[in-house]
Amino acid sequence: MLKSLLILSMALAGSVARAADTAYDPNLNTWVLGNGWIQAIFQLTPDGHFLTQSINDLHSGDSWTAPANQPSSPIHLQAGNDVFDASRQYSLLDQYTVAVNPSGVRQVILLQDVASAAQFTVIFDLYDNQPVLRYSLRYRNTTGAVANVTWVDMVPWAFNDNAQHYTALSVNQWSVAALPEDFETLQSPLDPAGTPVAIYSGAHGQHCGWLALHDANNRGLFAGWEFDGRAKVTVQQQGSQGVLQFYSTILDLNHPVNPMDSFQTPHAFLGLFHGDFDEAGYRTQSFVEAVLAKPVPDATAFPYVAWDSWAYGEAIDENTLTASATVAASLGVELFVVDLGWARSIGDWYEDPVKFPHGLAAVSNYVHSLGMKFGLHFALAEADPASPVLQANPDWTASVSDGYFGASSLCLSNQDTQAWVIQQALHIIDDYQVDWILQDGENMVKECTKTTHTHAPNDSNYANSVQGINAVVSAIQAARPNVYWENCEDGGNMMTFNMVKSYVTSITNDASGSLSARKAVYGATYPFSPRYADRYMPASDGVTPYATHSYMFGGNWVLMLPLAGIAADQAISLNKEIANYKTTRSAINGSEVFHIQPPSSSGTDAIMSYNPTLDSGFAVITRAADGSAEFTFRPLGLNPNHRYTVWFEIGTTVFSLPGTQLMTDGVSISLPTPYSSEIVHIDHQQ
Repeated sequence: MLKSLLILSMALAGSVARAADTAYDPNLNTWVLGNGWIQAIFQLTPDGHFLTQSINDLHSGDSWTAPANQPSSPIHLQAGNDVFDASRQYSLLDQYTVAVNPSGVRQVILLQDVASAAQFTVIFDLYDNQPVLRYSLRYRNTTGAVANVTWVDMVPWAFNDNAQHYTALSVNQWSVAALPEDFETLQSPLDPAGTPVAIYSGAHGQHCGWLALHDANNRGLFAGWEFDGRAKVTVQQQGSQGVLQFYSTILDLNHPVNPMDSFQTPHAFLGLFHGDFDEAGYRTQSFVEAVLAKPVPDATAFPYVAWDSWAYGEAIDENTLTASATVAASLGVELFVVDLGWARSIGDWYEDPVKFPHGLAAVSNYVHSLGMKFGLHFALAEADPASPVLQANPDWTASVSDGYFGASSLCLSNQDTQAWVIQQALHIIDDYQVDWILQDGENMVKECTKTTHTHAPNDSNYANSVQGINAVVSAIQAARPNVYWENCEDGGNMMTFNMVKSYVTSITNDASGSLSARKAVYGATYPFSPRYADRYMPASDGVTPYATHSYMFGGNWVLMLPLAGIAADQAISLNKEIANYKTTRSAINGSEVFHIQPPSSSGTDAIMSYNPTLDSGFAVITRAADGSAEFTFRPLGLNPNHRYTVWFEIGTTVFSLPGTQLMTDGVSISLPTPYSSEIVHIDHQQ
């Protein structure tokens, strides 16, 4: 049998790029999925166990094999008292493949639990030129009673550890709690004694929904899960058993499934890389942009330069906004966003008639006449206790309120509440001619245990994620597909791979200054492409090269400074820097990000992107309070055999150097004073 399995796997082996496909051996009940880069092998054994055999990197030769002493199965779920895992027995009902977009194949395997408690549909997606396996599981309750799904493992993998030492990387998201630095990167050596490294992700969680690890030989794995609710994911090395074990759980899951009904687990993905964590990030981002992420409005003019009215807090009105719009357009701003304070109250989603005597549509019309897009703040899961909706429907609140500007939290998985929110969103979009929604709130996945609502009272985390915020946003976007959304939960507090499917960008830095903006981008651009790291630039930053350069790398650059009455010299400087930003923004997205030196309150930080299609690089070098007046910048990722022109935004020296010399010796960057900076351009000489 092993010989036959080897022959079958060799049929799809080889590192030559080819279309994703699968091979099924009905004699061995074995599936081999491959695309010339990644190869994954699964088997329904003769005694009925559905197991992972191996996942292989055909480019590097790295092989991740399942341990014989601890079998691993993609089926890892508990419903009622039944645990379905590698020890459970199944029979094959059906298997088939279908094409998926973009350019991939889906392997579907339908299994019957031998004890007749369930049917499982195992789904594997593989895409051309991506070293990533995406997967999900559908459970069908075939008993005669309701079964509550209380545990789902979204990362159901175990591999031989090959007696290697491993390091795991995780990234904090923004948090309201007193935790380590927002978007701090955490490199954790795995303890061979089995101490787990834990990730707590989702709305109001601590970490981004991503994990990467590699061994001392640079064999690497990364995982992401497509769930906005709170989840715990761990990885541990059980050295005495020679096992590398992943594990995950959706917190507080208690989802009832009626007889013959089904439960769909959130999708997740597992990817391979060989190299450092920058390579893990690049492979993750390449997959996400190709397969998962919401397409951008315009690849040549996105991310946007935006202005947000929170420069004035809630003290906004028609005159202030029209004056600001005039200045914004003259500076080159493309997106004009009216933040909190435009409505009669939170949850009463009609313009304040005192602030807008001619109506908010008049402001929108004026913004559009200046060539800008019009955006509006929408805290869709919040309502003031005195708002008409809660006066009429006091039970629509969640059982836990997050206290967003004095508002009460709404339970979006309650169907009546949900229908009202969708209707309100469509009214806002249509009546005010909205191009962009700034979705905001304290916690987008509400906690609710009310028995009067349509969700199961003990299933709030799953329900208010999948049946709540996801269902609401999906319905609105389906009805108004040309309106684009920004994910905002304070400062980037729902950084997940489900979020990317609905939003074209996400806030990471909420007007907390230049240093925090650079820290946010540095951490967030490990798991997420730069467009998902937008930054809000407050008036306290001033308009200096140090400040503006701090916002050059990432997603939307959002100005949050008063524009009515802006000084002439500041306007000239902003206009110049905005023009510079527009020349590089599209090249940065789709590039590999190199995290060269992290930001700190002292010293010098550096981040760089390299675009392989354009064969060009872009870097931001910034000196904070301390640090040397000279910094040797050694770019990464260049073609060592190509020659490059290196030039600067501030410095006047121009270099012409081969890639190998640039990456080895570097170039000297002048940072003469504290809070100075430089932008570096690296262009291939044809």
